[in-house]
Amino acid sequence: MSKIVIETTEVLKKRDLGQNCFHLILGTFSKTKSIKPGQFIHIKTINGGGVFFRRAFSIFDINPKENSIEILFKVFGRGTAELSKAQKGDKINVMGPLGNGFTLPSKKITSIIAGGGIGMPPLYFLAKYMIEKGYNSEKIWFFYGGKTKNELMELSKIKKLGINLVISTDDGSYGFKGFVSQAINDNFDGLNGQNILFACGPLGLLKAIDQMALREKMSGQISLEAPMPCGIGICLGCILPLREGGYTRVCREGPVYKIGEVIL
Repeated sequence: MSKIVIETTEVLKKRDLGQNCFHLILGTFSKTKSIKPGQFIHIKTINGGGVFFRRAFSIFDINPKENSIEILFKVFGRGTAELSKAQKGDKINVMGPLGNGFTLPSKKITSIIAGGGIGMPPLYFLAKYMIEKGYNSEKIWFFYGGKTKNELMELSKIKKLGINLVISTDDGSYGFKGFVSQAINDNFDGLNGQNILFACGPLGLLKAIDQMALREKMSGQISLEAPMPCGIGICLGCILPLREGGYTRVCREGPVYKIGEVIL
């Protein structure tokens, strides 16, 4: 895990993506170059807005040359509502990088990346990182789903990676009609040890991917979401049970875990 710093950054750019979703670019952040896909940052707006605890956000992308970081988020409560009011030039306090990221697979096997809703950002970062590291784009499959077409974000950026992109929506308004797990089954006649799964998204998606991988004896990693008041493993607000017994702190030992490691 990289050394954690707490720094005041500035909103360099803000985009309203619609459907209460926003894209922020923050900089400068001194530890940008050390951030790995799957890690997250803890944010507190300078003005506060009556929000005491920080909020955790997955990293969508980084720009090492400018020492900037990008996040995508959807307004769910007071913290994200306050952050959605931020404008270019506003000061944002950032703690990070936090958590453990994804472990890159062998370049010889096919990577199946499955994301749903707001769980897409760390997976985009992972796919982009893999391409930059010389992975064959033909061996990377990105399955991205939402309830409707309107829930899908930054499709143009994903397409620019040149990987295999399969879109699904629950209502059939765009792409495959059905769940992400169903789209994976429809595109792969046989899942086996030559494939590896990566997933992030709603609990239902993660359960389906976890069960699929265990059934097919596949390796893989899932990135979990949980309330993270402190972000460093002290408050125990994000603990989950482990399959082999005991508990884990998602903010500290996670948020990325091996398939089957955590009871979902």
